[in-house]
Parts: sequence; structure tokens; C-alpha cells
Amino acid sequence: MAEKSGRRLNLFAENYVVFDLETTGLSPNTEEIIEISGIRVRGHKIQEEFSTLVNPGRPIPPAATAINGITDQMVQAAPSPAAALEQFLDFAGKDILVGHNIHTFDMLFLTQGALKTLNRKVDNDYVDTLYLARAGLPQLSHHRLTDVAAYFHLETKGAHRALKDCAMNQECYEKLRELGEKQDAPACPKCGSLLMKRKGRYGEFWGCSAFPQCRFTQNI
Repeated sequence: MAEKSGRRLNLFAENYVVFDLETTGLSPNTEEIIEISGIRVRGHKIQEEFSTLVNPGRPIPPAATAINGITDQMVQAAPSPAAALEQFLDFAGKDILVGHNIHTFDMLFLTQGALKTLNRKVDNDYVDTLYLARAGLPQLSHHRLTDVAAYFHLETKGAHRALKDCAMNQECYEKLRELGEKQDAPACPKCGSLLMKRKGRYGEFWGCSAFPQCRFTQNI
């Protein structure tokens, strides 16, 4: 089982690195990273980009190529997993990491890969925008990154390549922040995560979006 480090936060950071991985498959224990991309954001504005293909040292399964379009020929001259991970981790530094569905996927590959190839622990806190989208857009039947982007009328062409997904996710993250501000969602005084309107037995109340880790509530 891959080790997870750092805390999952439900908040809107001003400075962060949004990142995305493409892989040969779904399991961080048996599959490899084949692309890493990141976008550094300062003051809610994009400052710098990072992107590299990764040579996994093994053939890329046709099923993976069918999703992301990455072939064995494309990664032939790409850096090794160790070199690519070191470059990305140096790029990310100690920033909060932001991504979509990273709690159960990308963070596992990142932490497992860093331990395996670099003997390096990844302890960055991170924000999974999937949880923010579910809380902020309950009317959507699905909350894939492309679903959230389509809701905000953002371009989704080129999805499933890491840098494109980073750019799309960064826009969605900021749109979700603006949506939260319009709804006047306060921050939790205990953990800093967003408070979300919820319905209880006696009507609406503010509940921490980090539930069940944080159980703070407040009357509206």
C-alpha cells in the first residue's frame, strides 16, 4: 500500500502548485508514472509551468495509450522516474499541492514513487478539488474534472494530458473559490477549511468541509 504524507485540506490557497500525473495503470504498487506536470501559482495567478514525460523502463500498455495518447516512442528519450520525480519535487518545494482526485490516485503515485526511487518522503499538504467540487456543485451528477470544467464553460479539449489537465484544474479551482466567495462561505476557525451550508434536523447550518476529520459546526 502506498504511503500518504501531508494533510488533505479543503481550502482555497493563494499560493500553490497544481499538478497532474499520467500513468501506465491504476495501481501505484505495480504501475509507473509516464508524465508529470505542474503549474506554480502566486496570488491566484500562474507564475511558472513544469512538464516532462517519463520513461517508465517498460512498455506502456495499449489501454493507457488509448486514454492519454502517450506511446513508447514518445518516452524513449525522457528522464527516468527518479530524475523526473526529483525535478518535479524541487519545482513544487513545500507548496500546497492541488489536483483533482489526487487523494486516492496522484498523491499515492507521488509518495510511492519518491520513496521507491529517491528514498524521499513527500510531506506537502494538498487540496483535492474533487471534494471541493462535490461540496460546491451538488447539482452535478458527476464531478470529473471535465464535468466541472464544462459547468464553468472552460475548454476541455486535450484532457488526459498532464499539463492541459493542470491548466484546466487551476481554472476550476479558482472558479470554485469565486463561487464560495459569492455564497459567503466562511473559513472554519478550527482547521481553516471551508464551511459549507448543510441541512439538519433544525434547518440549515455551517458544517466544516473537512468532516469527519473536523466536526466544527456553526449556526447560520
